[in-house]
Amino acid sequence: MSDFPSNIEDWQKIVAKYQYPQRSKSIGQLLNTLIPYVLLWYVMIKALSVSFWLMLPLTVIAAGLLVRAFIIFHDCGHGSFFKSQKANNFWGFVTGVLTFTPYQYWRHEHAVHHSQAGNLDKRGWGDVWTLTVEEYLKADRWTRIKYRFARNPICLFLIGPSILFLISHRLPAKGASSKSIKSVHLTNLGVVILAASLSLLIGFKTYVLIQLPILAMAASLGVWLFYVQHQFEGVYWERHEKWDYVTEALKGSSFLKLPRILQWFTGNIGYHHIHHLTPRIPNYFLEKCYNENAMFREIKPITLLTSFKSLTFRLWDEQHQRLVGFNYLKKLKYA
Repeated sequence: MSDFPSNIEDWQKIVAKYQYPQRSKSIGQLLNTLIPYVLLWYVMIKALSVSFWLMLPLTVIAAGLLVRAFIIFHDCGHGSFFKSQKANNFWGFVTGVLTFTPYQYWRHEHAVHHSQAGNLDKRGWGDVWTLTVEEYLKADRWTRIKYRFARNPICLFLIGPSILFLISHRLPAKGASSKSIKSVHLTNLGVVILAASLSLLIGFKTYVLIQLPILAMAASLGVWLFYVQHQFEGVYWERHEKWDYVTEALKGSSFLKLPRILQWFTGNIGYHHIHHLTPRIPNYFLEKCYNENAMFREIKPITLLTSFKSLTFRLWDEQHQRLVGFNYLKKLKYA
């Protein structure tokens, strides 16, 4: 980060011009995401009337559009999609119902994530359960079993995401604020009304056979994206007394360089290092900010291919400041 301004006022001035939502672009994203999503549902209904296997491949595209809808939901949560907070709240709720995610509840949890991501002393809010090598070695047998199960790719990217979006998001966490609890209940009501309406229109079985595969695939893709954004080779994690917001943003959040079509479906969220530095930038200006400022291009990108290395990471080795796999324990003769 040799070209990055050390003074906070300097880099804030650089990114400030990208932080203003453009109404036409926001409306354009809503139209080119939600309209194709609705039309694809119609095509999938027709395809399902012929064969489930004819319909199933369309799930991939629909899931991609749902991920894009979640990015809009995400921007609304940061207050960066529209200038009007009322508009952000409205479309955040609508896209929250579509993605089965309570808007205000998630908004609060995600804000906490941004304020302490990469802080080893403040884990547990909106992140993937990660133990240090020392914590794992000191853990009892049952905790180790649970941890190994939770970090298994099948659980982490297939089972877990569906449970998160279908079940966990239906229940407010213990100690949640009244506003967050209300958000959960309103979203649940919205999901029920939408599901009931579609079931009356196309039949409950048809609704389930289309909705569940879309949601399951989109959830898995979304969790994978989040995972590689914060668990990658060279990631920055630090104890609270040494933790630094700017360093965490630029080195603790990845730059995931995706093929253009995947970049479109994921709403430029691959520029995650810029997003964590300044979450007020709308997703459609992240690439522009990257291209126009050389300091952001100092960050080594992760490609779709190299991102799969993150599958091997299980624990944080504090001594060597890196993520390691369980085999690392055997090499050190710890287990």
